[in-house]
Amino acid sequence: MKILITESAYNDIASAKAFYEAQERGLGENFQDSIFSDIDSLLVNAGIHTIHYGKHRLLSKKFPYAIYYQKENDTIVVYAVLDCRRNPKGIKDKLKREISPTGGVSTAERRCYKK
Repeated sequence: MKILITESAYNDIASAKAFYEAQERGLGENFQDSIFSDIDSLLVNAGIHTIHYGKHRLLSKKFPYAIYYQKENDTIVVYAVLDCRRNPKGIKDKLKREISPTGGVSTAERRCYKK
């Protein structure tokens, strides 16, 4: 099984990392390590999380963030990593934009994270 992270999800992580780094030196790196650890856990636990807005939602263990993903055959696609304190309508709208008409993300939007 492999994990693919969309460009948009990478941007979510980078943006949040920059925010936390501005709060306290080293906190951004801690955030990123924590999120990638949570994403790694999907290799064992993918598909057991509740579905919100059409995607499985994994809550981060250390930060108030949610990882939205789907299992597609032998691949886990991470669509977004979002702050849980956001307006739910904004989360729903972002997740709608992440889905292509065929139900997945385009090949250009995929980035291989782990095999």
